[in-house]
Amino acid sequence: MISYFSSLRYKEVIDIHSGFRLGYVCDAEFDEKEGRLLSLITPGRAKFFGLLGREDDYILPWPCIVRLGSDIILVDVKEDFCRRKRLKRKPF
Repeated sequence: MISYFSSLRYKEVIDIHSGFRLGYVCDAEFDEKEGRLLSLITPGRAKFFGLLGREDDYILPWPCIVRLGSDIILVDVKEDFCRRKRLKRKPF
């Protein structure tokens, strides 16, 4: 499962309705009991060149994924994207 996820990290996520680029996969949510992928997570856009942090992350449930290509992932999200606040990391 780990090698499968590492191949997803290098694919760009694009919404098929708007053509909006959501970025590259940075994380995923797994169901440990059933061993299945629940959603992919892409980071929000950087604010002022990344100096002011980022917008909330995009949470893309697995049923929204239309196609996994060799270099892109196409998603079908008809409503507003699920957003989640980015957890603040401590520097040390």
